Amino acid sequence: MATVTLESVSKVYDGNVRAVDRINVEIGDGEFVVLVGPSGCGKSTTLRMIAGLEEISEGEIRIGDRVVNDVPPRDRDIAMVFQNYALYPHMTVYKNMGFGLKLRKFKKSEIDRRVKDAAASLGITHLLERKPKALSGGQRQRVAVGRAIVRDPECFLFDEPLSNLDAKLRVETRAELKTLHQRLQTTTVYVTHDQEEAMTLGDRVVVMSEGLIQQAAGPLEVYGRPANRFVAAFVGMPPMNFLEGRLIDDAGRRVFEGQGLRFVLDGPVAEAAAPRVGQDVTIGLRPETLELDSTAGEHDAMTVQMSVDVVEPLGSQMDIHGHAGEGIKFVARCTAQRLEPGVDVRLRVKPDGVHLFEPGEYGARLRVPGEPEPTSAAPQMASVGV
Repeated sequence: MATVTLESVSKVYDGNVRAVDRINVEIGDGEFVVLVGPSGCGKSTTLRMIAGLEEISEGEIRIGDRVVNDVPPRDRDIAMVFQNYALYPHMTVYKNMGFGLKLRKFKKSEIDRRVKDAAASLGITHLLERKPKALSGGQRQRVAVGRAIVRDPECFLFDEPLSNLDAKLRVETRAELKTLHQRLQTTTVYVTHDQEEAMTLGDRVVVMSEGLIQQAAGPLEVYGRPANRFVAAFVGMPPMNFLEGRLIDDAGRRVFEGQGLRFVLDGPVAEAAAPRVGQDVTIGLRPETLELDSTAGEHDAMTVQMSVDVVEPLGSQMDIHGHAGEGIKFVARCTAQRLEPGVDVRLRVKPDGVHLFEPGEYGARLRVPGEPEPTSAAPQMASVGV
């Protein structure tokens, strides 16, 4: 096992197109780090540079204490699992798993031991004599992981390995990969576009956009204290609701006004708002922190009036899609109850569910007093960082 360190690493293509732009990240020995972001954000390019499949344009990559910028992939002591698994169709599972060891001149007895040990740990011993065409998608995925395990590398690299599986199998295999990592404790870098996958698998989540790291932190920090609006919008399902407006002072109360909505801020977020009175801000409201408010009377508090368009039942919960204020789209995830499209409802906003951001797509989140600075906001973008 080893650390993986990227210092000011860039990938520049013809035409000065920066797919990855001077990123810095250190992945600890035995850590499971997930690179996540939308298509084209640079996450797969970053993984391929670590693997040596993509030449870096600037910076330095170290695996352990060794600089590997010019080291070919086969000599980096890494094992990679691809999206398409890349199994040899004419070989049995046993031969697929042992082929890399055979090329490296391992003894037959050692190959046999490693393949059978890996097969047993993955529950595929009964498949060793089958060929890939006789396997399901989940079984092929396990074989690909097994082929990586037998090498006993310093680092595992996963490039969206679950994207070809159906939803149920993805959830099951996700748990298996987490359990496997807890047992092997091998340094792991995992790429996905699925934020739920990133949150459940990673010890640390690295959110990327436009070739930059927007935040690198534990899953709960990324969710609860997003560094900027982009991270807040990307992490969480359903996505966060955003309102554009201005903070005003009303007899000592911090009030948000904008897009036909007005409510009084309460709790720690009111303290965060105090220095911004008179300025434009963006408010973010997570759908799961909104609840139906059935109390009578007018409220000048943290409530939002919404007209319901669609109700999606989810068992014990439901997603309510509608519009509020000046026709802005709004979604809330509430406790399930009978509710019909076309009605108007009032949603109470839990104070700890309110986030304030500077204006713009990458506007920094305004911290409440005493809160630590966000981890790894991208300093290259003028609107990021507080």
